Amino acid sequence: MVPLRVLAIVANCFLITVFAVSHSWFPMALQALALPMNGYRLYQMIVLIRNVREAIRDKPSLDWLKPFMTERHFSKGDILFAKGEPADEMFCAVTGRYVLTEIGIEIEPGQVVGELAMLAPDNRRTATLECVENGKVPSITYEQVEQLYYQNPTFGFYFLRLATARLFDNISRLETELTRQRAAPA
Repeated sequence: MVPLRVLAIVANCFLITVFAVSHSWFPMALQALALPMNGYRLYQMIVLIRNVREAIRDKPSLDWLKPFMTERHFSKGDILFAKGEPADEMFCAVTGRYVLTEIGIEIEPGQVVGELAMLAPDNRRTATLECVENGKVPSITYEQVEQLYYQNPTFGFYFLRLATARLFDNISRLETELTRQRAAPA
């Protein structure tokens, strides 16, 4: 996407010059409006790439994703999503406390939750997320995640690492539980 944005900026500059020389003011104005928009989108993509690369190096902050997210507030007892329901967004806990009720895991601030349903064949939630202390949770739709994934391979790599880490955590937790259950009868 970065090379395409650079090409769009070059094309905007070229067309502004051509339209100015030919005194075609309306098309020139359109190109003049498109130029800063393309510049801003280029800036966003460069910042996104830099921040994703930092995140891949185990930097825990997801601040780079926040411009693409919608802030939501939840109160104690609110259910953010329920097991088995169709999923269309993922969340990042910022403040408050949240628990995946079926497995008793508390979601820490800065932790992303809800990403596995995006990868599930039926796009259904695998657990219920309940708010146990009022807080703020930005969300991003799967459609936006998909756009970021296709626009930026670095983000795609980060997202796959995030989902894979969650799967490995789940496997580890299940192995621990299985070991505990096998040792219980003895």
